[in-house]
Amino acid sequence: MSQIFREVHAEDVDEFLQLTWDAYASIRELDIHFSAATATRDEAIKHISENKVYVLEDNGTFISTVSIRLPWGPNPGPLALPHIGWFATNPGYKRQGIGKKVLSWLEEEILTKQLRAPAVTLGTADNHPWLKEMYEKNGFEEIGQKDLGKGHLTIYLRKILQLEQYQAWAEKPNQTILPIGGKQQ
Repeated sequence: MSQIFREVHAEDVDEFLQLTWDAYASIRELDIHFSAATATRDEAIKHISENKVYVLEDNGTFISTVSIRLPWGPNPGPLALPHIGWFATNPGYKRQGIGKKVLSWLEEEILTKQLRAPAVTLGTADNHPWLKEMYEKNGFEEIGQKDLGKGHLTIYLRKILQLEQYQAWAEKPNQTILPIGGKQQ
């Protein structure tokens, strides 16, 4: 097995879109409205052009993907921090630790080493049967909820990556981009 991580580019859109469609099939069955679950080719191209999008390849086949929305980009997360989105793994690779491997790589190589981010956020649906718990097992904690008009409450979670840098970041005013209510800290 020859697995590599790399950034996704516009010319990868068809394979990227197929991966997201396959991986989000269960989300569509649950009738949860995540953008990645129903993305068109044009929406996928826009997503790739506006965010940092990464893929884990296995012998040239896309098996998992994750994106980072940046605070200065057109669709920031709730805090002035990188925000994880469009996180998906090919269903043929379930229960092999691929998702955990992708998140660990993203946190270490991109968020910590390259971006030097003090923390990261992500959002999930309150009515998803297991995603919130999975993220909490991986060190994320709930920081608030918001109704974005998608038929569910979006639960926002945060993971502190570098405690000293996070404490310094948190002391600065106006670190909230999107009011999220609830437990915001």
